[in-house]
Amino acid sequence: MQNAPEVLISEVGPRDGLQSVKATMPTVDKLRWIDALVAAGLREIEVGSFVPAKLLPQMADVVDVVRHALRHQGITVMALVPNRRGAEAALASGVHKITLPVSASEAHSLANVRKTREQMVDELREVHALRRDTAPGVAMEVGLSTAFGCTLQGVVDEDEVIRLAVACVKAGVDEVGLSDTTGMANPAQVRRLFTRLRAELGERAGAAHMHNTRGLGLANCLAAFDVGVRTFDASLGGLGGCPYAPGASGNVVTEDLVFMFEAMGVRTGIDLSTLIAARDPLRAGLPGEPVYGMTPEAGLPKGWRAA
Repeated sequence: MQNAPEVLISEVGPRDGLQSVKATMPTVDKLRWIDALVAAGLREIEVGSFVPAKLLPQMADVVDVVRHALRHQGITVMALVPNRRGAEAALASGVHKITLPVSASEAHSLANVRKTREQMVDELREVHALRRDTAPGVAMEVGLSTAFGCTLQGVVDEDEVIRLAVACVKAGVDEVGLSDTTGMANPAQVRRLFTRLRAELGERAGAAHMHNTRGLGLANCLAAFDVGVRTFDASLGGLGGCPYAPGASGNVVTEDLVFMFEAMGVRTGIDLSTLIAARDPLRAGLPGEPVYGMTPEAGLPKGWRAA
């Protein structure tokens, strides 16, 4: 198709974003927000996580949110699951894709999921077996957290990142991407590590999940694009971070990422004006919560034409 999107922007705000703020967005506002994201042309949305409500009350309504999101045609409804129990609930809900939190940093893994990296690989095997036996059509992915550095551990060895990525694929995962959970990555590092990942995993090399903690989020996405990455996580208004990685803040802003690609002539399939309007239900559901983005603040340039 001549006008088919060239990159996939995976919106993670309804999960990654909302779990990082203290307030709980009312369900009705979540549903309006997801509807607005779909209207803008987002084709993959991480709508929540299947974790105990006592740990993340922001996700207590995840089943209702999934049920609503599934009414939309042509989108991939994704959810995070930390273990087999979460996967059972997610698969029963009807999601199209599950993602599991595996960390390249041992310190972050213990803080985030209270398991070692190897224990999480064992968990992947269990979830893969469950998926194979009960819902083989559901996709399963891992975004390796802290792949570019960790605020708890410090430097993360790149050989260990690749070794762990290979282990995840052997455990049954369809794709493995790399996440700059703590915003420590730089473009040269991103090019180097994604080049290695793609050489090792081929078509199973997955998304780039970048944070803008130090202002390099877009530069790092562009570096990943330059070496062949075509799926990018982002969050409307830059909402999000990791509660178990001190100092981690600011997912890449979806609006800015879409503007960058469209301005370059790279098609995203997303309408920027409608996307910017999707900030309204976000603000309504989280009054007082700061949202970010250079493009929404500056507006679209005079004579703007998307790809």
